[in-house]
Amino acid sequence: MGLFKSKAEKELEKKRLIKRTVYSMNKQIDSLEQQKKVFVEKAVQAKKNGLEAQYNLALTGYKMTLLQQKRAQEMLLNFEITSQMKDMTMMTKQFLGGMSVLSKEMAKLADEKEFLEVEKQFEIAMGKAERQAEQMDIFMETSRDSFSDAAKSVSADDKEIEKMIEDKVGMDEFSDEAIDKEIAELKKKIDAQS
Repeated sequence: MGLFKSKAEKELEKKRLIKRTVYSMNKQIDSLEQQKKVFVEKAVQAKKNGLEAQYNLALTGYKMTLLQQKRAQEMLLNFEITSQMKDMTMMTKQFLGGMSVLSKEMAKLADEKEFLEVEKQFEIAMGKAERQAEQMDIFMETSRDSFSDAAKSVSADDKEIEKMIEDKVGMDEFSDEAIDKEIAELKKKIDAQS
């Protein structure tokens, strides 16, 4: 095997990295779900034995796990969305490349002077698309572990879209209200078991 990898090998390697990262994130989310069950068991044991401090500690651990799960799901969504954006950018780059080739072929068949300007425009567009794809690659490689700050500013239009999505989704299972409600229901279940 040579020292230098072909473009196709590099692209395959990137796709494998993306798949491994998504798999790893999903595995972490599943692991946190199991961790929540352990905290419930510990809370039940503590309640049965009248150990208030340990009961409160188990509930705190449960709540922290819920928040970690929320962060992990946010990271996973950011990663998947960014991956889709990269795919769209590559599709655009391929389209522009095809159009550039077509314009060059057309220039050979027709008056080259008429197509010279079109050809220049396509070459400029290709350069921009390649730079955009490179920038996306750099972003994918350097920001895998820090997606949570990616969408802090929200415009008025974004707020309307957010509201529409929230109306469709209903209450987020990881909102503060949902977490408080889940903790309250958990306390009721534990009281019933002890």
